Amino acid sequence: MKRVEQVMGLPVSVDVRDQGDHRSSIERVFAWLHEADRRFSPFRADSEVSRFDRGDLTVSELSDDLLDILMICDHYERLSGGAFTARIPGRPLDPNAVTKGWAVQRAARLLEADGLKVFCVNAGGDVVTSGEPEPGRGWRIGIRHPELRDEICAVVEWSDGAVATSASYERGEHIFDGRTGRPADGLLSVTIAAEDLLRADALATAAFAMGDEGIDWAASQPGCAVLIVDTDRRVHRSSGLKLL
Repeated sequence: MKRVEQVMGLPVSVDVRDQGDHRSSIERVFAWLHEADRRFSPFRADSEVSRFDRGDLTVSELSDDLLDILMICDHYERLSGGAFTARIPGRPLDPNAVTKGWAVQRAARLLEADGLKVFCVNAGGDVVTSGEPEPGRGWRIGIRHPELRDEICAVVEWSDGAVATSASYERGEHIFDGRTGRPADGLLSVTIAAEDLLRADALATAAFAMGDEGIDWAASQPGCAVLIVDTDRRVHRSSGLKLL
């Protein structure tokens, strides 16, 4: 069973390969993602994120979920030496680099809680996978070419984990280096495969924000595999990343 909806400004697909009728499980996934978008989008004036940013809410009034998101943002800001941040001076609070991965990973856990074993949740190219869609074969994830809109630069095979890509081709210069406050440069795209999408997405964004130094930094993170294209069109790849 497969379903696609526009959520969080992205096409999100849920592809379930377990036998049976799983429409109710998929419905819960999309209900949760729409809820997360309403509550945490910095682009919605009535979201909890926007209300907190305006000063309409104090820290003591925040939900446990938003407190969790902000704590995770702070963790990756420290881990990246300040390159990753949700708080660029002069710009609205924007925890999206954590929120999307956090929300989609939780959506995958809803499927797991319903006993599903073989599925893929794809949120605009950031993907959570479980099981094998065919015996002996993992899920095949296309990585968009960073400069050619309709081209794929690589296909990654991955099972029981997540793959996330950060680049500027969809939203323009939306990733900033928190150390300078300027748009990140030095890299065209960063793809990271990890055990869950929250970590893969946050690390990919942090590495992209770091520029050239993000190449070695990302490769040094435990339990991760990377595929990075720099502005000289050189490809940097972990040996543990299976490409087809």
